[in-house]
Amino acid sequence: MKAVLLIDYGSTYTKVVVADITSNKLLGCASSYTTVETDVGEGLACALKELEKQTGKIDFYKKLACSSAAGGLRMVASGLVPELTAKAASLAAMGAGAKITGLYSYEMTEDDIEEISDNAPDIFLLTGGTDGGNKKCILHNAELLANASGDYPIIVAGNRNATKEVMRILSNRRAYLCENVMPSIGTLNIEPARQLIRDIFLEKIVHAKGLDGGVSMPTPAAVLMASELLATDVGDMMTIDLGGATTDIYSIADGEPREAKILYKGLPEPYAKRTVEGDIGMRYSVHGIVEVAGASKVSKLSKLSENNVIRQVEYLSKRTDALPQDDEDKSLDFALAAMAIETATLRHAGTMEEYYTSSGLSYVQSGKDLTNVKTIVMTGGALINSDRQNELLEHALYDELQPQSLRPKKANLLVDKKYILSAMGLLSGYAPTVALEIMRAELN
Repeated sequence: MKAVLLIDYGSTYTKVVVADITSNKLLGCASSYTTVETDVGEGLACALKELEKQTGKIDFYKKLACSSAAGGLRMVASGLVPELTAKAASLAAMGAGAKITGLYSYEMTEDDIEEISDNAPDIFLLTGGTDGGNKKCILHNAELLANASGDYPIIVAGNRNATKEVMRILSNRRAYLCENVMPSIGTLNIEPARQLIRDIFLEKIVHAKGLDGGVSMPTPAAVLMASELLATDVGDMMTIDLGGATTDIYSIADGEPREAKILYKGLPEPYAKRTVEGDIGMRYSVHGIVEVAGASKVSKLSKLSENNVIRQVEYLSKRTDALPQDDEDKSLDFALAAMAIETATLRHAGTMEEYYTSSGLSYVQSGKDLTNVKTIVMTGGALINSDRQNELLEHALYDELQPQSLRPKKANLLVDKKYILSAMGLLSGYAPTVALEIMRAELN
């Protein structure tokens, strides 16, 4: 037996999974509260004790870990145009497993720099201009960043005709040069930036957050890797990860227009795409769900009065470890989860607009067309523990009341009941065949 220990230092819980790579089987799973305030090793030790109760004592052949503890990987990015380089920067950061805590377009101001310093990001991604295009914006922003407070590293991934001067301006900072995230209009080149973000995460940030011990990537990057691997088996798919603080959506599909008569508007989307809704979560960000959906809609879905919804939501925002205790709590959690899923998938999926020309009706697509996605994986406590999972799935699908949204029309549901997705993402880089075999057996 060759047992591989897979660790996910989560913001709330540290999860451990052990897999035997000789038999391609899952041997056990356990979790414990993440003790990030003191020493994450304490939480890991508790999780391993729970694991040992299932598996007995095991000598691990290898250990791999990912983390979203201590706020995860927090990034700020800037670009020239919101719909182009700024969006490309955002896609690069989210694809690397980061949470975007600030996104700026055009020339930044001193107030922006002060806001960024207060934000204290782990990494700043500086982009702007296609190669040979606008240089003024990225040079201006570099000047401001050179004198900003804070010791965060800066990745320069903009107009190649300006990068030497930008690097000179930033000579007093920890600056890293990377290929332009958008070298020409309509061309996306985010993989080099993604890789550099992950490298900096490993080299600098893991140690600073006290997460030494095999951490190789942020947790969302591991989930994205697991989703990409699973897509080789099930085809186009989505993953919905509903957490206490954020709702992450992953789509593995090209999402291009299905017919020649459909025009595409905006920046092309990556085949493997992640979006994170930092304002929507089941506990820390529960107010965000109600603000977007409205208390009346949550009330209607939960069959609780609006006053009761508002009171309960206030309680949950303060008691972030609270679990449903009775049918009323379960009804509210269902309504909150449904609205989080609906909002996040609407933001993630593309849209189709109709317009009339002299030749008749035409269509313009923005973002990814996910209507043909046939598999949706759900993970996160509120989804895994719900007894109404198929009803929750409906809120991720096409809705006649929102016909412009290109969400899946019909999809099979797979549930990550044992919280193994991040673990399988870690394992996919080491033993992909084993990881895929385990997902086939465990996701159902």
